[in-house]
Amino acid sequence: MGRRKIEMKMVTDRSCRQVTFSKRRTGLFKKANELATLCAVQIAIIVFSPGGKPFSFGNPGVEPVVGRFLNRGDEHHDGQLNGIQRRIQLEKKRGEALEKALARAKASAAAAGGGSDSLISRSVEEMGMEELVEMRRRLVDLREQLDGRAVEMEASSTLLLLSNKSESAGDSRGGSWGGGRRRRSVAKWRD
Repeated sequence: MGRRKIEMKMVTDRSCRQVTFSKRRTGLFKKANELATLCAVQIAIIVFSPGGKPFSFGNPGVEPVVGRFLNRGDEHHDGQLNGIQRRIQLEKKRGEALEKALARAKASAAAAGGGSDSLISRSVEEMGMEELVEMRRRLVDLREQLDGRAVEMEASSTLLLLSNKSESAGDSRGGSWGGGRRRRSVAKWRD
């Protein structure tokens, strides 16, 4: 029995053509995966079946590779833009946290007596030694709270970025666009 050399011409029987397509598509995707693994390359393959159904394979994913191909040279600018946008978001969150901390400090100063203007709105020159020590203690406490909040925000933003990346990689890694179902066909072999 053994393998026979197959003549390279279109398979005329529709069912045999579909079986051939399915087997060769699987082999093509397997070879592409091996190439990506062995050579550390990014690869994307999009194939349409004889029935017009699209199938895709990508490493790390089809969308990033196709996007990179279509936007040649724009990657550097996109990376910079994303970095700047992340920094802007972090600064906005930091500003909000500072505003909340200032409001809490005013509220605690009012609760401690002396009104909300006692330590916050007075200049340093007008304060005595005890008031300066109290102001320093409160500022140190505030800084510790802000540092803790900043660490929490960085961790949550990192987790959010990682979950977004894993979701987008999971949607496009391998598989097919044809609903993910695989059909097995039985072909009649002719001599």
